[in-house]
Amino acid sequence: MCWATGGFLLLLTAQGSRRLWVSLLSDSGSGAAALAHLITTSPCGLATRNRYWPGSWVVALTGWPKRSPDAACRRMPPRIDMLAELARVLRVPLGELVGQPVLLEDDRQQDDVPAVRDALMSPRRLSRLLFGPEAEAQLPSPGPTARLVEQTWNDYQAGRLGKVIAGLPGLLQTAQEIEGQAARSPAERRDCWAVSARVHHLAATTLAKLGESDISWLAAERAMRAADESGDPLVLASAARSATHALLANGRYDEAMQLGSTTSVWLSARVDESDPAAISLLGMLYLRAAIAAARAQDRPTATSLLNRAEVLARRLGSDENYWQTSFGPTNAVLHRLSAELNLGNVSYVVEHGQLDVDHMPLERRVSHRIDFARALSLAGRGDDAFAELLTAERASPQLVRNNPRVRDTLRDLIKQAPITGGARSSKLFVMAQRCRAVQ
Repeated sequence: MCWATGGFLLLLTAQGSRRLWVSLLSDSGSGAAALAHLITTSPCGLATRNRYWPGSWVVALTGWPKRSPDAACRRMPPRIDMLAELARVLRVPLGELVGQPVLLEDDRQQDDVPAVRDALMSPRRLSRLLFGPEAEAQLPSPGPTARLVEQTWNDYQAGRLGKVIAGLPGLLQTAQEIEGQAARSPAERRDCWAVSARVHHLAATTLAKLGESDISWLAAERAMRAADESGDPLVLASAARSATHALLANGRYDEAMQLGSTTSVWLSARVDESDPAAISLLGMLYLRAAIAAARAQDRPTATSLLNRAEVLARRLGSDENYWQTSFGPTNAVLHRLSAELNLGNVSYVVEHGQLDVDHMPLERRVSHRIDFARALSLAGRGDDAFAELLTAERASPQLVRNNPRVRDTLRDLIKQAPITGGARSSKLFVMAQRCRAVQ
């Protein structure tokens, strides 16, 4: 892969999922200097002058091989913040450096993600004046669509991603039609835009979960615009949560923190702080911003945000699911564990990761098992990590088999046991094939 940017040319070749060779064919210009400084000072890479090409660099980003003195095979979690900075310097999407997502297939081996992309990028979405409905066209009312959206949200939380993806193209088309109805019916305007915001929020969150970062941001932007039009503070706060998901998926950690902070201040001034729905949305904004801070390796900010969320969780008093937030004391603990994992505190996650989460929505339970398996793998407990992934897969095959973090963990487990784990007959290798972590 080749890019010309900032006065220099780069050749990049991905080797597996964890190695990136970068040939910097010219080290002139500020962009080249920034890149050279980034990679030569980064703990996750090895940079050397190219002896065959004077004035150039060859850089190997080899999977962040920080090693603890007591376990040669242990590796810290990927420094995604370093890759995000590298993507910024190269002016390419973060997905180009971490690997493109594998498209979701349902039980019939049919992939519907391209249909979601088509629905989001339809030219009819560009202008209501050019492509608006005919005056006599019958448009849907918001009520039935709102009920369908909530049912689809329930499918998402139950781990039925294939069903969600299959239903999103029709929901997105209906959302566009409902926006047309908002222009016709002032009495229904608020409800119409609120339904559109919920549809696009669902699309953004689902696509971010699958690693489809670019169209996740497109859906989130439309969710925010629709929420603005609705004038409902809770709708806007919910849509902002989808935007933090999209920003995180794109490596925009500072922007995610800024959005979470701005929205939380705005929401606090406009809602009753005794309203459990408002408490839940505000708490989730803190939690998502905390994850952004952790991925940016900003421990003080992450800790402060997690503490604020825990205060709200205690005020709420129990694990609830207002606006599909799953917010409450347990979710606050799960986010703290995820933040510690992103900050490299593997021992903390291993020590505190055995939690009773059976009462939580399936999506939350599986996400926690994926994080816990990652920590166990990094701690050298490969068998326990594999057992966690198998348990998660039995609960929701689609959430596990289409998750980029699962693929990373499976590849690491195979490397930890190259003889037994790498054998094509092994259970580990077979699962890696199911998850498309290996060929």
